[in-house]
Amino acid sequence: MIYLKIHNTANGAIVAMCDESLIGKVISEGDVEIDVESYADFYKGELIDGSDAPHIDLIDNFSSANIIGEEACSAAIRCAIIGENAVKFVDGVPFAQAFRLK
Repeated sequence: MIYLKIHNTANGAIVAMCDESLIGKVISEGDVEIDVESYADFYKGELIDGSDAPHIDLIDNFSSANIIGEEACSAAIRCAIIGENAVKFVDGVPFAQAFRLK
């Protein structure tokens, strides 16, 4: 299961996706830290099944996306929010950020 939250702004939507199991954790490796403990509210929206995520397919007007976790990254790739080459790893946890310029 993944959390999906859409933050609507004047410049387009900010998509936040995170594996449910990562909420409340701090992931770090070297100088890189992903704090899903302090920023849990940014990600905690609708809890959806990542393998059957029709909501994600409807996201076409986003300005940026923050995606954390194996399930969330896989769903974002399937729905063409990110490409496979956008996925990076911190302590073995996949994450991606995407930006669309208008």
